[in-house]
Amino acid sequence: MEKLIIPEQDIINALCVYTSRKKQVKLEEVEIELMYDDDYGFSAEAHVHGRMQVLIMANMIEALRLWLEEFLNRDPFAGIELVLDDEEGIIAIVQ
Repeated sequence: MEKLIIPEQDIINALCVYTSRKKQVKLEEVEIELMYDDDYGFSAEAHVHGRMQVLIMANMIEALRLWLEEFLNRDPFAGIELVLDDEEGIIAIVQ
């Protein structure tokens, strides 16, 4: 099976859906900012109603699994690798 590349905007969308369900708020009430740090790796900040929550890489993978299953009709347990691309930003490669 060929690799699937999930672009940065779809990662943000997946995290918005994930956070809105966890916090039980409307999708449009969630803002996400993706981050990468050389020491800590990938993470994201979720902003809901003026409050901020840090999402670690495990949360990001969980959100991408939800996105794969519900929106792309793909195997949610395929291998997912987050990558920092010079041109595309943060992307996910699904095996």
